Amino acid sequence: MDAQPDAVGTGDVAQRALEELVVELDRCLDELVQARARAEKLLVERRSGRPWLDVVTGEHRPLVVERISTVLAALSTAGHIWRREQAAALQAEQVSISRIAALFGVSRQRISALLRENGPDVEEA
Repeated sequence: MDAQPDAVGTGDVAQRALEELVVELDRCLDELVQARARAEKLLVERRSGRPWLDVVTGEHRPLVVERISTVLAALSTAGHIWRREQAAALQAEQVSISRIAALFGVSRQRISALLRENGPDVEEA
């Protein structure tokens, strides 16, 4: 019999985390498209001979670098939540911590720490 998560089990939490990651990826793509368009405008201004001070002080907020920083932070958070819930879902399916670590390309200790974020019931399988 295959290990299938129940309707209220860890699998649904992982699925929700993945759905939220997809939404965040779409939002971040939009932000990056806008940042790229703004960067292209800045390049046009600079190539036309405008001094850097004029280019930089003429840029409207959010600045290109602010958009990029926002995207990086959002992806880091959403990615971390997805990884944690994915690890918990795998563990709920009786996948060992060593196997999860190998799948994720990290140490067993990292997976144990990740799983502890969800609560103290982490088995060192």
